[in-house]
Amino acid sequence: MFKKEIRKIYKDRRLQLSHSQKERLDDLLLIQFQKLPLPYIEVLLSYWPIAAMNEINTHTITDFIEFRNPGLRIAYPVTEFATCTMTAILIDDDTEFIENEYGILEPIVAEEIEADLIDVVLVPLLAFDTKGNRVGYGKGFYDKFLTACKKDVVKIGLSYFDPVEMITDVDAHDIKLDHCITPDKIYDFNN
Repeated sequence: MFKKEIRKIYKDRRLQLSHSQKERLDDLLLIQFQKLPLPYIEVLLSYWPIAAMNEINTHTITDFIEFRNPGLRIAYPVTEFATCTMTAILIDDDTEFIENEYGILEPIVAEEIEADLIDVVLVPLLAFDTKGNRVGYGKGFYDKFLTACKKDVVKIGLSYFDPVEMITDVDAHDIKLDHCITPDKIYDFNN
């Protein structure tokens, strides 16, 4: 299937989930995530889930990573829609978030951290395939950002749904995931 078709199908599927279904799937995702063998993480790039898009609750995943990695530094993206680029901003308990013009909560700009210092990136997606390719919202923010990260940065997707067989129109600039976690399974694309 092509990205455009996948994007529509999976946006609709996610929006059809009830609040209780979503909470149950978020709990199952966290249980699966806890099984993922990760090395010690110093810097994590997470993201704030967009409620209007029924995105996965990344807060529980981020909290678990923080619990397992004392001293963890957490960053969130700040996007620049004119150039389809983003920067990673370190946050702490006092960081305030503000909704941008697209309804995405972003930290009020503070200390930026260089992409090549990040160990793990939680990568938003609508769908993924059996090879580790993903379909996002179509602007390429993460693909551009990930090219500036170190070669061994761990790229983790989270999905309520199993993979599609194949994304037909994968581009040369698309960055594959290392893992994708679903409520039922951990997909490892490094083997």
